[in-house]
Amino acid sequence: MKRTVIKINEELCNGCGICVNGCHEGALQLIDGKARMISDLYCDGLGACIGDCPVGAIDFEEREAEPYDEIAVMERLVPKGEKTIRAHLLHLKEHNETELLDQGLRYLRERNITIDITEDKQSSNCAKSFAACPGSKEKSFAPVKPATLTDNIPSQLRQWPVQLHLLNPQAGYFQGADVVLAADCTAYAYGGFHDRFLRNRILAIACPKLDSNKDVYVSKIANMIDGAHINTLTVVMMEVPCCGGLLQLVKMALEQTLNKVPVKKVIIGIEGEVVEEKWI
Repeated sequence: MKRTVIKINEELCNGCGICVNGCHEGALQLIDGKARMISDLYCDGLGACIGDCPVGAIDFEEREAEPYDEIAVMERLVPKGEKTIRAHLLHLKEHNETELLDQGLRYLRERNITIDITEDKQSSNCAKSFAACPGSKEKSFAPVKPATLTDNIPSQLRQWPVQLHLLNPQAGYFQGADVVLAADCTAYAYGGFHDRFLRNRILAIACPKLDSNKDVYVSKIANMIDGAHINTLTVVMMEVPCCGGLLQLVKMALEQTLNKVPVKKVIIGIEGEVVEEKWI
């Protein structure tokens, strides 16, 4: 059985940190100006970070799978210094991997290495509650009591299809349109999605984490801007690190276009609230 994980070329890495936002599992952190894998235990091998790397410093590595060995991981991380060790231990702690955490701490004690794993906002990769990405971390919360409705709520959808891979950027409905580019989860998380974001807009949906061939997305967005001359672009994302890749795709497209359309950034919290809404 073989397992695929990502591999970072630290000589090429310029420390931009884009891949850290693209890592759904929180296995990457930016330490001492370089992207570092602080826990290959949680690398899913899907490679969302690869498409986000502007200098090609990230690649796949396929190797024979072996039982996870915390001691072997510690031996690999210790030479990288205290910050890298601490980030790894906090990652285990935040994922409730208590047995592995105990093994790592025991390894350090036996070598008289002291690491403080008290969490703080400066050192944690989750200063905004993202140490374990909400996209993968289990969480339950009570829904808000729904309002009493007398009639079915009409849809504000104006076209089909909606998935960005299936859309033709030169379709008539894109001409001069206000477009909303939404991450797949947003319509499920935000109860008033249709009325607030979809009314009088053309919709495109995508997932920057799970979709493939994201370079096609950049080309299509650029064609909407220069070819269809869209009026505005609203990017609706979830408050999870991997979702930031959607805005990154838009920025990459804008670098290729002659027209520079107004872009609005909207962030939806995992409990369904609008966390941020602003023109950028």
